[in-house]
Amino acid sequence: MATVVLVGTLDTKGEEYGWLRERLIDGGVDVVVVDTGVVGRPRFAADVPREEVARAAGTDPAALRAQGDRGTAVTAMARGAAEAVARLYASGRLHCVLAIGGSGGTSIATRAMRGLPLGVPKLMVSSMAAGNVSPYVGTTDITMMYSVVDIAGINSVSAPVFANAADAAVGMAKGFAAGRRALGPADLAAGERPVVATSMAGVTTPGVDAARARLTELGYEVLVFHVSGAGGRTLESLAGQGLFAGVLDLTLSELADDLTGGILSAGPDRLTAAGHHGVPQVVSLGALDMLKFGPPDTLPAAMRDRHVLVHNPSITVVRTTAEECAELGRRVAAKLRAAAGPAEGCVPLRGLSTLGGPGGPYHDPAADAALFGALREGLRGSAVTVTGLRGSAVTVTDIDADINDASFGRAAADRMHRMIMQRPAVRT
Repeated sequence: MATVVLVGTLDTKGEEYGWLRERLIDGGVDVVVVDTGVVGRPRFAADVPREEVARAAGTDPAALRAQGDRGTAVTAMARGAAEAVARLYASGRLHCVLAIGGSGGTSIATRAMRGLPLGVPKLMVSSMAAGNVSPYVGTTDITMMYSVVDIAGINSVSAPVFANAADAAVGMAKGFAAGRRALGPADLAAGERPVVATSMAGVTTPGVDAARARLTELGYEVLVFHVSGAGGRTLESLAGQGLFAGVLDLTLSELADDLTGGILSAGPDRLTAAGHHGVPQVVSLGALDMLKFGPPDTLPAAMRDRHVLVHNPSITVVRTTAEECAELGRRVAAKLRAAAGPAEGCVPLRGLSTLGGPGGPYHDPAADAALFGALREGLRGSAVTVTGLRGSAVTVTDIDADINDASFGRAAADRMHRMIMQRPAVRT
């Protein structure tokens, strides 16, 4: 029978978890309750008691209570819950994970959820879900549901929210138990089509779509990651797990946000995982002609006199300067230079985005030239070839088109295909 695992603090949220357990059982699934409470007495006996959870973290509830530090307790019980949940999954006793909580309960439960493979149903009902959930979700497929009111009893608002969550968990668990299963590196590696990852933004969609169509024609499955910060981090995480035959990284705007404090940064490790693990990569410079910020009234004062455009009500963009472009070129070069596997750069000479192409508001040949020149200079003298000659670890090829020209996308895809087929030796 399908099994839903409930992860939560039975001392402070025991009433709510008892209600959820009954709703799930009425829905026709088995329920395993994992208690992550520390301070008070549990409202009912858990299937995996708090002592077992704490032992998995190398401690015990009494020791955590004695320390009197809530942060230490939450961290420890999160670590123990992750181990307990992983064991349940490995033993076949988990087809969905469901939890409810505030900041502490959400931290504990989502730590356990993040340790499960892609495709295992994960549902978190949280009072934190209407804010920034990236610390909880990470790069996983956790579903966050806003609780609307705090997790404090069963009332006219919380009851329908919890009921919907429980019913959703029942459906997901039954579907998963019926034959759907989680995905891992071995699944994608063993698939009928090799998998290529690519990066895309709205302003590079036409070019990436052309590349995707060409790779599909060549027999690949193409996974597209939106460069939203989380998208880039997810691409890096999956590339590091060996899921991809190659990475066609055409859109790097997250690097620009990392440089200048924009809101869609993926952090300093963006554009590193494929190179570190020797995964073939073809890299372009899409959307490095812009920085991303929030609504216009949130734009930093230092940016307000720049070339500003309202991309949509939530995103305001600012054109990168020649100086910023030069630094970005140096950073991209350094990342390519460090690659342990084959890498190639494709330079779209006529523009980096729908805004930066010929006639576009961000068309700035001088700033683009600073980017291209710094990239070439940063790769010079490091066993690379510039202007398209083969026979070295990194090749930089100029393409006389803007990044959204279909010819550019197809050319980049063909280079990705050749690189995968050649399977050059990995550098050490």
